Amino acid sequence: MASTCATGKHRRPSRMKRTTARAAGIAALTTTGVIGTVASSPALAAANPAEQTGLIPVVTIGDTVAAQIDGQAAAQKQAAQREAERKEAAAQAAAKAKAEREARVRAARAAERERLNAFVSPISGSHISTGYRSGGSLWSSGSHTGIDFHAASGTPVRAVGLGTVVEAGWGGAYGNQVVIRMNDGTYTQYGHLSSIGVSVGQKVAPGQQIALSGATGNVTGAHLHFEVRTGAEYGSDIDPAAYLRAHGVNI
Repeated sequence: MASTCATGKHRRPSRMKRTTARAAGIAALTTTGVIGTVASSPALAAANPAEQTGLIPVVTIGDTVAAQIDGQAAAQKQAAQREAERKEAAAQAAAKAKAEREARVRAARAAERERLNAFVSPISGSHISTGYRSGGSLWSSGSHTGIDFHAASGTPVRAVGLGTVVEAGWGGAYGNQVVIRMNDGTYTQYGHLSSIGVSVGQKVAPGQQIALSGATGNVTGAHLHFEVRTGAEYGSDIDPAAYLRAHGVNI
C-alpha cells in the first residue's frame, strides 16, 4: 500500500546541508568574481565617499574659523602694540613737558636770584656831581662823607640793592632820609628827599623806588646825597662810588 506522507525529497534540508550549501555558494561567487565585481561597483564604492564628502565642509569651516581667530589675534596684537606705542609717546611727551617746565622754573629762579643779587645806581641815567671826600665849608666834618647825584626835585630814587629799611624820616642836616641795611651787612643812605615811599622794617629789592629826590636839609639845591657805611652810625662811611662799581654798577 502506497504511503500518503511526503517523500524524502520534499523534506527541509538539514542544518548541515544548509551550511554546506551556503559555503558552496560563496565559493562559487568567489570563483566567478561576483564579489569582486560588487566590491568594485560604482554604486557601492560611492557609499563611503558620500560619507567622506559630508566631512569636507566641516574641515573647511574649521580652517575658516582658525583663520578668523588668527586674524583677530593679529588685530588684537597690533592694537595692543599701537596702544603701547601711544602710551610710550604720551609718557615721553609728559616727561619732555615736565623737563621743560622744570627748566623754566630753574631759569626763572636763577633770573630772580640774579636780579635780587644785582646792584643799580640810585638815580637812573644820572651822574656824580660831587665826589667822595670833597672838601669845603659846606660839610661839618670838613669833607663830603658821600657822593651827590645830579637830580631835579621829584626824580625817582631807587634802592641800590636788596635790603631792609632801618630808618625812614627826618635826618637833621640830611633832611628827609632813608637808610637801608643791605644783605651784605653794609648800610646805604639816601638824603635830602622831597618825599619817602617806604617804612621801617620793609624789605626792598634792587631798583625798587623808595623816595623822590629833593632839597630838604642842609643843601644849596636839589640833588641826591648817597652814602655807604660799614655800620649804622655816622663816621663809618666808605667810598660809595667804589662800592657801587665793586657790585657791577657803571657810574
